[in-house]
Amino acid sequence: MQPMNSRAALLLLSIMALPMAVSEPAFAQEVSQERIVKGLGKLTAAAPAIDIEILRQEAINGGDKPMSALPNWGRLAKLPQMVVEINFENDSVAIQPTSYRTLGMIADALHHPNLWDYNFLVVGHASATGSDAHNLDLSGRRADAIKEVLATTFAVNPSRLYAVGVGEHLPIEGSKEDASVNRRVQLINLGVFKRRS
Repeated sequence: MQPMNSRAALLLLSIMALPMAVSEPAFAQEVSQERIVKGLGKLTAAAPAIDIEILRQEAINGGDKPMSALPNWGRLAKLPQMVVEINFENDSVAIQPTSYRTLGMIADALHHPNLWDYNFLVVGHASATGSDAHNLDLSGRRADAIKEVLATTFAVNPSRLYAVGVGEHLPIEGSKEDASVNRRVQLINLGVFKRRS
């Protein structure tokens, strides 16, 4: 078996900048700090106030509705966001070493002057391969793990980061619930944060 070239590796560890009107992406594109900054920096209106627990409950109770059809998620769907492919060890919150390069590029982008005044929501998703409760718990712990790595390893101010797991409840529209594409992480720009003096 031949080793993977760096371009193929980048494609595997990629991010897709979402247009503001698209609520759920179907695939990822090549990652770069410039793409992340441009993709997450397109905030054109005030972001809505969020409550993490309300978002979690709305996802759980939303049934088969797409993210954009849920009231609070629908407001967030209009914000700049990206889908990030971060690989974890099987049934674990341990991030695979190959994903640290992607996390480093995300952190570099979050330190960029165009983004450093913004808050971000890390949303963990799961496919429907395990129990509902297990997937909800695992996706939340994985979102928390990404938040922790960005804050501790890459020095992103933790007060700028929020994390929520929604399990298998918001699959990519048109995909099977157990499809691997539903195991994903979203970053959503929540708007300007207030610095404490």
